[in-house]
This record gives sequence, C-alpha cells and structure tokens, in this order.
Amino acid sequence: MPETKGRVIAVAPMPPEKCAYALARYSRSPDSIAKSIEWVRTHDSAKFLESFYFQYGHGSIADLGHLVMCFEGVSELAATEIEDEQLWDGQARSSRYQNFGKSGFIMPPELDDPGLRELYLVTGKSLLSGYQKIHERMIDYLSEKLPRPEAMDEAAYMRNIAARAFDVARYCLFWGIPTGVGQVTSIRTLERQIRRMKASEYQELRELASEIAEACTRPPELRLDESMAAEAIAPTLAKYVDPDKHSAQAKADLRQWACQVLPVRNEPEPDYLVDLIEPASIESEIAATLLFGVTNHPYRWLYQVMADNASLRSEVIDVALKSRTRRDELLGGFRGGPFVFDMKMDFGAYRDMHRHRRCQQARQEYSTGLGYEVPAAINDARLETMYREAQDSAVAAYGQLPEPARQYILPFSTRGRFLFKMDLAQVEYISRLRSGVKGHFSYRRVAWEMKRRMDELHPELGRLIQATPPEVEDPLKR
Repeated sequence: MPETKGRVIAVAPMPPEKCAYALARYSRSPDSIAKSIEWVRTHDSAKFLESFYFQYGHGSIADLGHLVMCFEGVSELAATEIEDEQLWDGQARSSRYQNFGKSGFIMPPELDDPGLRELYLVTGKSLLSGYQKIHERMIDYLSEKLPRPEAMDEAAYMRNIAARAFDVARYCLFWGIPTGVGQVTSIRTLERQIRRMKASEYQELRELASEIAEACTRPPELRLDESMAAEAIAPTLAKYVDPDKHSAQAKADLRQWACQVLPVRNEPEPDYLVDLIEPASIESEIAATLLFGVTNHPYRWLYQVMADNASLRSEVIDVALKSRTRRDELLGGFRGGPFVFDMKMDFGAYRDMHRHRRCQQARQEYSTGLGYEVPAAINDARLETMYREAQDSAVAAYGQLPEPARQYILPFSTRGRFLFKMDLAQVEYISRLRSGVKGHFSYRRVAWEMKRRMDELHPELGRLIQATPPEVEDPLKR
C-alpha cells in the first residue's frame, strides 16, 4: 500500500460493505486510512458487520457504504413508493420530456380475474390513446398560439412546444405506466427501503423488495471499469431484511380506530388548494398526522379534534405504538415541522413535489374522491370531450376494480390530499423553485399558494419568499 500525501485523500470506489468496514475501522483505531484499507483486504467484512451492525445496533456503520441501483420497467406507482425515503438520492424518467405513449403499461399482479384484466386493459388503452391524440393536437394548438421567435432555431422551438404539449397530455398517463428509477443510497437506507417495501400492500412492491435483496447477494451486473473485482455488493445486508411489520400493522390499527372512534365530520369539503397550519400542540400535531394517512379528512379538522380532546389524542398515539418493537423506529407521523401544509393537487404535481426531501410527507389513499383536474389548455384547444371520455373511463374502471389493483388505473389528473411539514428555509426553497416559469403549471399554482399562505400567517417571513405568480408566463422557456 503506497504512502498517502497531504491532508485530503481520495479513495477509489469499493464494494459498499467493504467501504463501510474500512471507514468504520478507521474511526475505531489510530491507523491511517491506508492501513485501514489494507486491513480490509485481509479480513472478512461480513464478520465485522455481523457483530457491530446487526448484533450491537451500530446503525451509523451502514451509512458509510453506498450503492447505485436502478429499477427498470416498474410502474409509476411503484416508483413513487421506491422514492419514499427521506435520505434518498435519485432520478426517475420525466413525464414532461419523454413520450410515454408507446411503452405500454403494467398489469397489477393482483388482477387474476380475466374479466377485470380485460377492463383494465381496455381502460389503459383508452387513456394512452387519449394521451397520444391530445399531445398531437396540443402541438398544433401551441404552434399556432406561440409562433417561433426569430432568435430561436427551429429544433429548439419544436422541443419546447413538444414539452409544453406533454405538460397537458401527461394528465392521461396513469399509475400503471412503466418508468425507470436510478438511486444512490446508503446500506442503512436500502435496508429500510427493502423492509418497508416487503410490507407493502402492493404485490409489485413486495416482489421488487425481494429482487433488491437478491441483487445485494450478487456482483453488480454493470461496471464502468470491467477490470474491477466482481464482488457481491452487500451480501450481509440481504440476510437481515425482514418486512417492516410495525408500520403496516400500525396503519391497520389506526384505520380501525378512526372508523370506530373518530367523530363524524359534518362540515363540507373545504375549498382550498393549499392550507397552512402552525400547530400549537405537538401532541395534537402528531395524532392528527397519524390519522391523516388513514382517513380522507382535512388536516385542519383532524388537528382541531385532537386539540379539543386530550384523551382521544393519547389513544391515537397509543394505538400507533401498540405494535412497535425495540427494533422499530417511530413512524413518520411522529416527525414534524413548524409549518404544516395540507395540499390538494393532482398526482402529476405530487410526483414532482414528492422529490423534496427536506420535509416530512404523508399522503392519503389514492382515490377518485376529490375528482380530477381539467387543464385550461384542454378547454382552450377544444379537447374537453376527448379528454373527459378518457378520464371518465378511468373513474368508472376504478369503481369496478378491486383494491389495491384499482389504484394503478388512476390518471395523473386525479386529485389527492398530501401533507408536507417543513421549516421556513424549505418553504422558501419550494415556493421559489417550483413557482418559476420553467415549471409545470400545476405545481406552480401549489408553490404560489404556499407563498400566499405564508404572507397571511407571517407577513414578515412571507416577504422573504420571492415566488413567481402563475399569471407570469414564458411558455418557450425550459
């Protein structure tokens, strides 16, 4: 092993478990990193991880090894669940810049009845047909509405027009559309991801979890440098990834409690795009968040019910903890932020907003309960009849298909209710970034409403947020 020079030493990539072993040993001995790597060459990393990570619970060791993993041909629904980790870095195929119309769609594994499979197939084909036709018609409409500037070359102009047309057409894409995801995670995050997915209600996610664990036992299939040693990427990890039974059981227990105990909400559905609450009671905030994901109620209503009744909120917290073991972390509902945003937005907008990791997120069950969006451009281009036929076919199929398979047929136009909890820095970042003229018109409205709610609640803080109003447009800017 050559001597290192200087105070900054770059280390070449190593198999994730060996990297974790080397850096962990480096922190536990007076040796140089060069000597620690030499030690790893001649000792078994699996034995070290068995002792310190799995037996003694030194989870930080698993943060020292990182893996690159890709998922191809998974549904958009599965991709969203794969990405649902806060300490996660990755990218998915963008529905704003690529034509998804020729990729077909995923058949939910749960659909084994021939008649229901046929209903799903017919509906999926109807949505993709609408997607293709609307995209073509929108290109014609936008080309007429937005003539090419003299300073813009033809190729760049047509790319911009096509992308803006996809912004509208993508409302006919649905959760069953296949996509690809690339991710970089630590060993610990990957373990958490596998355990969570193994307990998923979706068979596709459970199968993917098993495939991830299996992939950890093999050398990587693709290597930039073929001369690199072909070693299994995380063989020790794969032996200890049992399903996260606590999160699944807690969700079922909370849903049952809500059905039996939670009072009936008599007030009408609130008319808002974004609601902002600044909780005064931490206990009420936790209880309301735990209930948010298992009901269809607005967060503000849930919070008020919990704030008004100390015994109820204590019950909710106890129910959520009932199935927890010493190994289980607290559920995401116990994590908070000073500003709580309850957002009603379409699934396409959520797909983009979901990428923001410096906040705590929760969602309600995907359903047709809040209706679907009709973009203004659809009416302007006189495509409403075609658009609604495709959307209504999906709504009808959803009503006939069984859970959870029916969620795959829900288009990106479908509205849902989502919870985002964050600090001021993240409010400012999301509002500024997502309201920009390059963004999709749907999440631009959400980001602008976040800024407006901050103006109302805290004017002195709201003035710090430089967001762009939705009416300010530059359609040919990407």
